[in-house]
Amino acid sequence: MVLKRPGPFFFEHGENAVILLHAYSGSTNDVRILARALERENYSIYAPQFSGHATGDPWDILRQGSPEQWWQDTQQAISFVRQKGYTKISVFGLSLGGIFATLALENDPDLLGGGVFSSPILPSDHSNVPAMFMSLSAHQFKQQGLTETAQQQALTALAPASQAQLKAITQFTAERVQAHLSQLTRPFFIGQGGQDELIDAKVASRLRDQLQSQGLAVDYHWFANAGHVITVNQAHHELEHAVLTYLKTIY
Repeated sequence: MVLKRPGPFFFEHGENAVILLHAYSGSTNDVRILARALERENYSIYAPQFSGHATGDPWDILRQGSPEQWWQDTQQAISFVRQKGYTKISVFGLSLGGIFATLALENDPDLLGGGVFSSPILPSDHSNVPAMFMSLSAHQFKQQGLTETAQQQALTALAPASQAQLKAITQFTAERVQAHLSQLTRPFFIGQGGQDELIDAKVASRLRDQLQSQGLAVDYHWFANAGHVITVNQAHHELEHAVLTYLKTIY
């Protein structure tokens, strides 16, 4: 049986378009439930897939992907939606996707708004993303049918490349996103789970405070009992309602 892997999707419905960006080592499945909820309320939804993701081989993320490549993916997604005739567009991202959604909102004055879900926009010493990536990679190598010895060898080779890429993401975020938060001019959405197992949940409230201090309207939502992937976990219904309420204020 051939496993069908997730890919980009475009749900065309109303005249108002929303772009949803997925997480690091994730796929468009991260945002599919949210996309369907928004589509039911007459929004058109586009979710691109970041380069190297959802192939079943963790090396693809490291070899095909990079912060610059994913920023290019994001810009291409916005261009794609515009080429389809949509002019009223917002952009949101989960975790890694939030970094690029924020960068887009800093650089593209024609976007109406958007924001982040569980996204490490500000620096923190706490991150379980490296361990998560290695655990996911171990599972994928096992699925590839490698022997235990081969799996261990593959993981040993993968680790330094993974660490280098995650360091590059952190540096990119600091230089290209954090340093230019003052360029955000439209109301900004922040959603965060209080039991986030991958990033420091306090980053969300720090981001809220910084944006509010510069006079930006922030729509902030704290889901106390939810983990990292709030687009899918027990917080997803509340998140969908919050996003829909926010969207009504910007379109």
